[in-house]
Amino acid sequence: MARLDVTEMFHGIAYPGHLHTQESLQHALKFPFRDTDILIASYPKSGTTWIQEMLSLILNKGDPHLSLTVPNWARAPWLEHYYCASVLEGSSTTPRIVTTHLPHHLLGSALTDSKAKVIYVSRNPKDVLVSFYHFHKMANFLPESGTFPEFVNRFLAGTLHFGSWFDHFKGWTSQMTPMHSRLHMTYEEMSLDLHGAIKKVSSFIQCPLVEDEVNNCVQYCSFSQMKDNVMVNYSLVPDDIMDHNRGRFMRKGQMGDWKNMFTEEQNRYFEQVLKFKMQGCTTENCEKSLHPLIHSSDAS
Repeated sequence: MARLDVTEMFHGIAYPGHLHTQESLQHALKFPFRDTDILIASYPKSGTTWIQEMLSLILNKGDPHLSLTVPNWARAPWLEHYYCASVLEGSSTTPRIVTTHLPHHLLGSALTDSKAKVIYVSRNPKDVLVSFYHFHKMANFLPESGTFPEFVNRFLAGTLHFGSWFDHFKGWTSQMTPMHSRLHMTYEEMSLDLHGAIKKVSSFIQCPLVEDEVNNCVQYCSFSQMKDNVMVNYSLVPDDIMDHNRGRFMRKGQMGDWKNMFTEEQNRYFEQVLKFKMQGCTTENCEKSLHPLIHSSDAS
């Protein structure tokens, strides 16, 4: 299924037709979640692959066999991708790990009557923007990136594929309450304390680990390990879909890389738009989580 030049518009948001169809998107909205499911929700380039790998290792008590032999998209398929239904139908694994980039306002109703656990992972939006910009250069199923200033404007306007980062963040973080089996993880906390992040996630999904198992998880989901793991780094994807001569899916894995791209003027403009866009972010959890998300990377 190539469809590299196809864009699917769904509820006003553009999705790459290479992996999305109207049918698969509709199926996601009606997905029958099991109470034992674990859903990873994120905006692209926010640490999704990291959480996928972390969960695989935690559920296998630090044993890397699956992580080294099964592609991550088969271990934690994207709910809205056309192949997801067939992957899940052929799996007897419990709990199931499912991934999504859909915003909460589309997927929330499917989760209403489920006790499925949800992990939302977010990242400094400036770093998200830079990582997404570089990804556009290698992903032939995404539109041309244009110049960096053009890309900044499209990100801030919410017209890129997958929609507005601001709406995505606000929608999911407003639902991050313990009573709803929700956990908010950030790229920054995983970067600064991977050991602690693994223990936090293992506790949330009620899969306790002994110290040696935690250390194995740390080893095999470190950025350097994932960058060299062909089951994670997307080097298995053919060059006509991802041009590996134009970049690497796992590029730097750093906090604050936006500083190498943003001009002072772009940063000021971004901060102005951020302040305006997030003024409706009034829940305690949203306000508490957004502040360190922005400033932790600024200090790096």
